[in-house]
Amino acid sequence: MIISCSNIKKSFHDKTILDGVSFHIEAHEKVALIGNNGAGKTTLFKILTKELPSDDGLVTYSKDCTIGYLKQHMELNSTHTVYEELLHVFDPVIALEEKLHQIEEEIARTSSLELIHTYDQLRLQFENNKGYEYKSLVKGVLKGLGFEDSVYNKPISILSGGQKNRIALGKLLLEQPTLLLLDEPTNHLDIEAIEWLEGFLKAYKGALILISHDRYFLDRIVNKVIHLEFSKCFMYGGNYTDYMIKSAKEFEVAMKHFEKQQREIAKQQAVIAKLKQFNREKSIRRARSREKQLDKIEVIDAPMIDNKPMQLTLVPRIVSGQDVLSITELSKSFDKQLLFEHINLAIKKEDKVALVGPNGVGKTTLFRMILNKLAPSSGTISLGANVIVGYYDQEHMNLNTNHTIMEEIQLAFPELKNGEIRNVLAAFLFTDDDVFKSIATLSGGERGRVALAKIMLSKANFLILDEPTNHLDVLSKEILENAINNYEGTVLYVSHDRYFINQTATKVVHMSANSMTEYLGDYDYYVEKKKERLLIVPVRTETSLPSTNKEDWKQQKEYQAQIKKLQNELSKTEVQIEEAENQTAKIDEQLCLEEIYTDFVKSRELMTEKERLSELIKTLYEKWDNLSVTLDEFSQ
Repeated sequence: MIISCSNIKKSFHDKTILDGVSFHIEAHEKVALIGNNGAGKTTLFKILTKELPSDDGLVTYSKDCTIGYLKQHMELNSTHTVYEELLHVFDPVIALEEKLHQIEEEIARTSSLELIHTYDQLRLQFENNKGYEYKSLVKGVLKGLGFEDSVYNKPISILSGGQKNRIALGKLLLEQPTLLLLDEPTNHLDIEAIEWLEGFLKAYKGALILISHDRYFLDRIVNKVIHLEFSKCFMYGGNYTDYMIKSAKEFEVAMKHFEKQQREIAKQQAVIAKLKQFNREKSIRRARSREKQLDKIEVIDAPMIDNKPMQLTLVPRIVSGQDVLSITELSKSFDKQLLFEHINLAIKKEDKVALVGPNGVGKTTLFRMILNKLAPSSGTISLGANVIVGYYDQEHMNLNTNHTIMEEIQLAFPELKNGEIRNVLAAFLFTDDDVFKSIATLSGGERGRVALAKIMLSKANFLILDEPTNHLDVLSKEILENAINNYEGTVLYVSHDRYFINQTATKVVHMSANSMTEYLGDYDYYVEKKKERLLIVPVRTETSLPSTNKEDWKQQKEYQAQIKKLQNELSKTEVQIEEAENQTAKIDEQLCLEEIYTDFVKSRELMTEKERLSELIKTLYEKWDNLSVTLDEFSQ
């Protein structure tokens, strides 16, 4: 056990946030901490790190427990460069390295046997503390988190808030505490960096507690879910999808028990009322007897569940033509620096298109060009007949913070009746007096919901959404998914939320610096097809070669042989990864058996084997990544 919480309680201004929260985390467990905004997730993290005291209850730590905590907004004030900041993690190793160099010089001068013995001991210590690999580890983490080489020597002070958060995350990953607490670690990461982080955390030897609204990310990493709801704590084994299935089933069963008991109570009350109506001594005695029996019943509370969005179909008031957007050979340069070129895209009516690609490739720039806020360097952009664009930006700049929610919608759409407005706002979870809240007092997620309601009510029939799931909690994301899936217009959006893309996209478009590639399906389909494209080798015929002499033919054969060898090695590595992950899953199943977890020797053997498999999986993923890059280079 790494950490244990027993009956934790916490209140703010007479409002109970946590009440009787109890759980424990074992070594190597990967845990998701979920719950709506305001449920107490960050408060619990602060209690675990002793940043905040609990009102009651006890937190117990193992003897060797070290905690690394990534907040959503890290304050990183440093005079170091990016590379120096991460290298700082290995200061003791660097000091040891310098001492070894000094001893080497002494040995060369004196040939002292005592110094040689000391040197051997320190060299072993240096090796065991990653002395021969710390520099490559730092560069690997920087590369994985999306930092280009050109950024390594830039001072931390000039970086954006998002870049500083990534540096803070990188430092924690390199420090490798026994327990990592990560609050929204995928914020500010593009999809490639998130996928790298997934691989790192899956192979991480320590324990992990994650707060994240990225449901795809949680599905890939965690094996336990802690759900904070109505100040209580509920535990589930498995990943996020397992939790969704189990919690829905629990609610269904609890509701049936509640309804059954309510019917029985109503039946008994009806009998009691009837007996009292007879107004005879015998019937009154029987009524009292039944009342006593009824009083002894332990009444089941009605099961509670977070509010869910109502189904809402929004039809654009103006219907567009079949062709919505056409982009041909588009390019954009800034001060003669090319950002992208050869961008071609066609979007049809009712398409739901997810635009993906690495950060910095120009996705937001492309949006600004479609909105006619930026001119192309070359190429054309044309909107179809009757196309009216509605734009959703991350900062919700189209909201007036001096208005209430109701006023914001009324002033934007004066032709709508109050009842119509309330129905739409209810679909976005603003009910009763919520509609009179000031926009200035709303959270980022709440403002996002208002902006979405506003854009859905507009005359727009082509929605362009820039990172619409940023700052939204899981419930708000479900509302947005519901709105998009039931929207009878056309949608183009940029998102790094792969679960969201899976739920809403009919087409995924990958944007690079010199091309645009379409995939007709959701995110999982895109990943699968992208992988297949990587393995396809173009057939090169004799007519495609510059000459047909014997030397050219020989080189072509050698080239094809190298490609085939790489493909075979890649396939072999994929099989090895699958086998190792299957073995790990079997061990997890065994560790859940009472006869195993009560047998210390057997459970220790299984945990040792699981550690070995984790190391193997990490190595295999690195090998797969290197092979993929090499094969991609060969296929250019």
